[in-house]
Amino acid sequence: MADNRKCRVSLLQTDVAAGEPERNYAHVKAMLAKAAGAREKPDLVVLPEMWNTGYALDRIGELADPDGERTRQLFGSFCREHGMMAVAGSVAERSADGVRNTSYVFGRDGSVVSRYSKIHLFGLMGEDQALVGGKDICSLVLEGIPAGVMICYDIRFPELARSLAISGVKLLIVPAQWPEARIGHWRTLLTARAIENQLYVIGCNRAGRSGGADQRGGGAAEFNGHSLVIDPWGNILAEAGEEEEILTAGISLDVVEEVRARIPVFRDRRPELYKQD
Repeated sequence: MADNRKCRVSLLQTDVAAGEPERNYAHVKAMLAKAAGAREKPDLVVLPEMWNTGYALDRIGELADPDGERTRQLFGSFCREHGMMAVAGSVAERSADGVRNTSYVFGRDGSVVSRYSKIHLFGLMGEDQALVGGKDICSLVLEGIPAGVMICYDIRFPELARSLAISGVKLLIVPAQWPEARIGHWRTLLTARAIENQLYVIGCNRAGRSGGADQRGGGAAEFNGHSLVIDPWGNILAEAGEEEEILTAGISLDVVEEVRARIPVFRDRRPELYKQD
């Protein structure tokens, strides 16, 4: 990336087969190859949440990637070969103390730059019973761009996004499996996080349908994509449709600084008056 104040991002809005890791890894590998073969190759690729297993929570212990090894091998090799960065969505990752919903971030050399385990687990679908919640927020620098990672349900907690913004984050990346029934909330919440924190928000959602293997309170769930790239003004720069798609857009840190200069909300904050839990 010649200009480290700009970044070209591709969101891989994929279908996910619940409970079928072999199928999902093969499919994601094919999608990555397609993204790398684009006429204008992206600097960064982003994937959806829990793409390796889906929400097959009844078997998640046996399906999860042990210590993220398979995920790290796939994306480490891909990033080294193509000179690209990746936020590898999130995967079910198994370690000695349980399974986490974890996002890995890779540099162009294939190294793991950062990792984040989902803090807010969605109790209404039993995620908090099957998975172990994370304990740390995730901020990092992607070739000069201060970035942060949140996962799906996390966006309903504005404190997390604000904590990242205060720490200097200017690009917020959100892998998700957000259902069609609440897609209006998806668009509204992501836009609100962008406006109130004056940063870019990239939300990569999945597409497709999950059946009985997807333990979301019983029954099937529909996912209709609508992955988004939103600028610090709240403008939607790019939005995917309802099917599988690779959505690409560019971001520039100059816009972040322009917005923050014109409406200096961080300067005008009164944290001494805000009620603390």
